[in-house]
Amino acid sequence: MFSGIVQAVGTIDEYVQKNEGAVLVVNTEKKFSKLENGESIAVNGVCLTVTDSTATTFRLDLGTETLRCTNFRNAKQGDRVNLERSLTPSAKISGHFVSGHIDQVGEVMDIEEKPGEVLFQFSHPKELRPFIVEKGSVAVDGISLTVFDCKDDRFTVSIIPYTLRHTNLSSRKPGDLINIECDMIGKYVFKACETLLTPNEKKPSLDFLRRQGFA
Repeated sequence: MFSGIVQAVGTIDEYVQKNEGAVLVVNTEKKFSKLENGESIAVNGVCLTVTDSTATTFRLDLGTETLRCTNFRNAKQGDRVNLERSLTPSAKISGHFVSGHIDQVGEVMDIEEKPGEVLFQFSHPKELRPFIVEKGSVAVDGISLTVFDCKDDRFTVSIIPYTLRHTNLSSRKPGDLINIECDMIGKYVFKACETLLTPNEKKPSLDFLRRQGFA
């Protein structure tokens, strides 16, 4: 479990495709060292397992499902990645609950610099429409963000200078793929509505959820 608060930005040192999966080696800051083998870590929002580590690097194995469902299928040496260690019982949760299980891959559509902020617009697959709601939470490459201007299968986020400096958003450009994980609480609410409130329908509509006060 994670909170969507990026603790460090690493760089892909090696990316080697192996059979149908891949091996990823990430070079990281010294303050993000002392990782334990078997430890879970979020890399661009993807929950992965550390298989080996040194003072400045750690190794991860990527399975076929991970490559299929995330932007790691387009990864290359030199890419910057967001890093977060898993939560402990005493950890402060400043973002929102993030599982590290990516829902879909989206795309950077537009970047607009404004005084005191940068606006990023992302596209998302239509399957995520019920879960991305105005002023709701979403994790983009593992960053906990609040969305607005949700329309036409796109949403916008406002990035303050601190977040821009301390995440890989500073190196993003239009056309880049990003990992999207929708708010898990919203997904559970949607599932509850699907099974309890509309038993004779396949899926509750977004309008229905809004009328019930869930969205």
